[in-house]
Amino acid sequence: MAGGAVLNAGGGKDYPGKLTMFVLLACIVAATGGLIFGYDIGISGGVTSMNPFLQKFFPSVYHKEQEAEKNQSNQYCKFDSQLLTMFTSSLYLAALVASFFAATVTRVAGRKWSMFGGGVTFLVGAALTGAAPNVLTLIFGRVLLGVGVGFANQSVPVYLSEMAPARLRGMLNIGFQLMITVGILAANLINYGTAKIRGGWGWRVSLSLAAVPAAIIAVGALFLPDTPNSLIDRGHTAHAKRMLRRVRGTDDVEEEYNDLVAASDESKTVAHPWRNILQRKYRPQLVMAVAIPAFQQLTGINVIMFYAPVLFKTLGFADDASLMSAVITGLVNVFATFVSVFTVDRLGRRKLFLQGGAQMLACQVVVGALIGAKFGFTGVAEIPKLYAAVVVFFICAYVAGFAWSWGPLGWLVPSEIFPLEIRSAGQSINVSVNMLCTFIIAQAFLPMLCKFKFILFFFFGAWVVVMTVFIALFLPETKNVPIEEMVLVWKAHWYWGRFIRDEDVHVGADVEMPAAKLANI
Repeated sequence: MAGGAVLNAGGGKDYPGKLTMFVLLACIVAATGGLIFGYDIGISGGVTSMNPFLQKFFPSVYHKEQEAEKNQSNQYCKFDSQLLTMFTSSLYLAALVASFFAATVTRVAGRKWSMFGGGVTFLVGAALTGAAPNVLTLIFGRVLLGVGVGFANQSVPVYLSEMAPARLRGMLNIGFQLMITVGILAANLINYGTAKIRGGWGWRVSLSLAAVPAAIIAVGALFLPDTPNSLIDRGHTAHAKRMLRRVRGTDDVEEEYNDLVAASDESKTVAHPWRNILQRKYRPQLVMAVAIPAFQQLTGINVIMFYAPVLFKTLGFADDASLMSAVITGLVNVFATFVSVFTVDRLGRRKLFLQGGAQMLACQVVVGALIGAKFGFTGVAEIPKLYAAVVVFFICAYVAGFAWSWGPLGWLVPSEIFPLEIRSAGQSINVSVNMLCTFIIAQAFLPMLCKFKFILFFFFGAWVVVMTVFIALFLPETKNVPIEEMVLVWKAHWYWGRFIRDEDVHVGADVEMPAAKLANI
């Protein structure tokens, strides 16, 4: 046919089309689903460092903190409370369970309704936590917030990967991570302001304002179009073809449409995606769906972002200064994410993963050494301002390394590697592993800080070494490869190729797969 797709340097096809304003706006609206996750990460760490909040719900922690400051006792252990960490981490357990239900909603009803459900549930959770009279209501509200996060995190990355043209998929998908960082920064700024409210009810404002990002994604989802992939999968083929023309900004969509139909036909032969994902031919994707989100949390980033105010307070900063330091790390997080937005489709995923890993490792070693040199194993020390500023600088450099590597790519890569027949199940595994690891680390961090002291930073540094070696050996480059042709990348890989037989490769009836094409990937 005239026009048609051509092979790109990545071995996939460049389908005709351009980035239309329609797609850009749809991706921006969908990406706001990241705001609810980011806002919560930032807000929970902030309110747990506010004394009125601790006095009302966690008086034992408040008294322990006052005792530590009065007697100059162990700084590492003053926030150690399983009930306090349960407040933070109950959300992630709820998100884990919700992501499995979200998989069914996403597949049967479409991606947009999963986002809408997430926004509405998060809205109810925000109202409950903001008005909570006791710990039970507070934690129940957190569980509802978790259900919202589970639905949004399951559907948004998949939606963005399906809507975006292959050559710009990385940039548009990272919009989700960018919104997470904006949510964290907004939460840090709000905490900084509400901590100054006289009367001690500022924490209620912080928690209640979670309703704003929830309303944005809930209302925005109502206006979003469905992706062509989802429409075809649900049997709306004529609508899907019209949507594909609109999305690509051209009438020359026949070849891409045929590939999407072929992928959908293949997916309809799969009656049980949860059972099928365990098949040998899906081993590469399954390993990545478990390893990448687990490694993302084992970088230690959520420890820094959850507990940044608490951590800085532990380092001896005053209340105001600790919240201000969290604002600084939030700003670094946002601006560094832009680096990946503009480089991910040019440099590729692997280079950013490897560079970010090296930078995070160096910073963790330095921060661990600086804290260890001052606090030692006793946890008792006065930190001079200049010394504290150096610690904050290296924490910021660590956050920057994460923000252009494991932060965005931890969501991007798993969302773009699954074939349609197991995509919803695969993304649910990705979200649930992410949430499970976040829950475990959030629950374990404060007791570990109390027990292992500054060695904790070296613990996470060791994991960064493991994950960087894993990426170097086992993750192939996925930039510029159409999402329904990703099987070619795995087939060409030195290790994963052995799991995929030639007859397992279906990329459309008219697509040949010569050896030369595989060699180019």
